Amino acid sequence: MAHVDNLIERISDPHLRAQIAEEVAKLVERKDFGLVFQRHLPEDLEVPGTKPRRGDIVRLRADADKQNYVVLSTRGGTASVIAVDAAKQTIEGSEPATLSYDELVVVKDFSVPIYPGLEALGAIDRGGDRPTQVVIQGENYYALETLLYTHEGKVDLIYIDPPYNTGSDDWIYNDRFVVNIDAYRHSKWLSFMERRLWHAKRLLKPTGVLIVAIGDDEHHRLRMLLDDIFGEVNFIANIAWQGGVSALAKHTGGGMDYMLIYGADASRVPRFQDPKPLAPEMIALVSESIGAGKTPNEAQRELAAFIKGKRSEMSIGLARFNKVDELGRIYLEGDLANSLPRPNLRYPITNPQTGRTYDPPPNGWAVGRATMDRLIEEQMVVFGSGNVPARKRLLSDHMTALPAPSFVRDRRASTLHLQSILGDKRFPNPKDHEVLMRWIRMTCPADGCVVDFFAGSGTTAEAVMRLNAQDGGTRRSISITNNELSSKTATSLRAAGYRPGDDEWESQGVFERVTRRRIETVVTGVRADGSIFSDGLNENVAFYRLTYEDENLIALGRRFEAVAPLLWLKAGGVGPVVWRRDEGLWALPSGARYGVLFAPAQAKAFAESIAVHDCDLRHLFVVTDSESEFQEAMAYLPQELRLDTTRLYSDYLHSFEINGKG
Repeated sequence: MAHVDNLIERISDPHLRAQIAEEVAKLVERKDFGLVFQRHLPEDLEVPGTKPRRGDIVRLRADADKQNYVVLSTRGGTASVIAVDAAKQTIEGSEPATLSYDELVVVKDFSVPIYPGLEALGAIDRGGDRPTQVVIQGENYYALETLLYTHEGKVDLIYIDPPYNTGSDDWIYNDRFVVNIDAYRHSKWLSFMERRLWHAKRLLKPTGVLIVAIGDDEHHRLRMLLDDIFGEVNFIANIAWQGGVSALAKHTGGGMDYMLIYGADASRVPRFQDPKPLAPEMIALVSESIGAGKTPNEAQRELAAFIKGKRSEMSIGLARFNKVDELGRIYLEGDLANSLPRPNLRYPITNPQTGRTYDPPPNGWAVGRATMDRLIEEQMVVFGSGNVPARKRLLSDHMTALPAPSFVRDRRASTLHLQSILGDKRFPNPKDHEVLMRWIRMTCPADGCVVDFFAGSGTTAEAVMRLNAQDGGTRRSISITNNELSSKTATSLRAAGYRPGDDEWESQGVFERVTRRRIETVVTGVRADGSIFSDGLNENVAFYRLTYEDENLIALGRRFEAVAPLLWLKAGGVGPVVWRRDEGLWALPSGARYGVLFAPAQAKAFAESIAVHDCDLRHLFVVTDSESEFQEAMAYLPQELRLDTTRLYSDYLHSFEINGKG
């Protein structure tokens, strides 16, 4: 190794030298057991429409071989470029090529920091002062880096449905299609997932939960990878979903999917509570019967008929709640005797209505005298005609149960649901929004934040919004998807002369054609063709495109509109976005949760304005290069507000310099 280290030290490029040293260290690391795979070089991303800058890596849009070039200079809509492997010739005086921006596409390398912004693509305002559901079009690795600035340690639930890597459906890696004949298919998939999961872990709260949907092909490898990243002590469950079987399978019918569940810290994740299906309907039925003047016995007969008609859909445990007491409460009779000998709990009890006294059971009662007296007073003891009274177990106290580690639900329901929204079948194998609603309800608080960075057709966003409508929650979702095309569609468009960035190309991508259309239809109730789908939902939605900004322009404050949505997200994503300075000394719109102080010298006047301004201020961004000026401005703020404060733009730039190292 000493010889290898000496060779590495002779590499002149410090960035390349550090990268190679890091990869060699990984290769020689000794592992006695566990997941071992070849970590492939970071991916890269072509960014159509981004203006090339000096030092950028670019490609020719029409180049199928994807030769990389470095930009030497730019002027008047053209760039002077030279092939990367011919860069030495530039020093010797060879002439570079001059090409128009339209002929080039900028390439972002995952090992180099980026400085992101968000470009607004549209919004739906139907939710009043409710939080906004955010949908971002962009490469999910870079989008995760962006969320590390706005949401690190703030996310309650991450649900993802990544590529299953079955070998039959192609997925894009390093801007190339990976297929089943690729000898490194599994290693490439693990490298692809590993980079994203490390970022995802940082987003979660200490009580946060990660759910990853996966199939048989990568299930065992993914679980080992998650053990490595999250720690095997933070494994919570492996949920099996039987979604159907195939008569064409060889040995078993197949049709099994899994959901691997991990906690950021499993010891701090609250107990999962799964609402019992049909329990609310049982409560409502008896309540309506009693309210209509029927006797408890009549209500009990109606309840028995309901249970009989729904028995195939109802658990055995729930069906046992089949009695109605004089107070209109549904209950089952539970044991009131102790299972172990407790001489100190042997005492007689009396039925206050009949005066009959009951001797204790041989082992004694299950509770002490004081608790027993309270239960009798609250009419929670069933005396009946037997020798041992029973304890009422009220259905209202048992509306939830622990979820089973497996369930059966036909996957065709989700396909038909998406088809009814979009009006045709344009996306394969969407997830089931009702299944997601169930697990989101169990793993995310009613005011929590859910992130899905493989958003696909937008199922997670729909599930969050429908769950909010169902229980009055204010959950927020952040859905991230690229605008990727299927390999078949991409091949067809290339043959027709279209390239990424062309309107014809982009209109066929998953974001434009599926994700956005689905969410717009679900919220507004109107399909893209004007036909009516539903009454819609009372939610706010904002659509954004991830952009790649010039850090120098950011530092100079000349790209505030690109950073503005990030500040809004960092402050909670509620209320209006502060979009521009408008030549003011500060910006504090009515109803905003955050403000931007552009002139720190005016901090005293800003602090005085807060008292009379219609706002619920939570976060303040101060634009200054000086730490001392920042601290002086903070001294004027009312201490009772307990504001979160951020210095711009140094905090932003420094964050992405760190995150960009992967």
